[in-house]
Amino acid sequence: MRLVDDDPAGRRDVPLRITVDGEPVAGITGQTIAGVLLASGHRAWRTGPSGAPRGVFCGIGVCFDCLVTVNGVRDVRACARRAHEGDTVTTQSRAQGDLR
Repeated sequence: MRLVDDDPAGRRDVPLRITVDGEPVAGITGQTIAGVLLASGHRAWRTGPSGAPRGVFCGIGVCFDCLVTVNGVRDVRACARRAHEGDTVTTQSRAQGDLR
């Protein structure tokens, strides 16, 4: 059985940097974008149709609460996308598919 924190390449705790809304944010290789955001104190990074703040809800890529723009691609689920060195993340006011 493989444990979540097993890293066959031996790269534990390798730091990385992403940019969130123009500000540098530190993370660790292997974290999802949502993990980097949460660890840096960001609790919400999108608003829903009503204007209510959204962040991680399900954490498994099923809902749409954690959507962000990554490297110019809109509506990326932050909980399901690993952060990579140099990623540029932009928070969204609402998902592209929100009709209200």
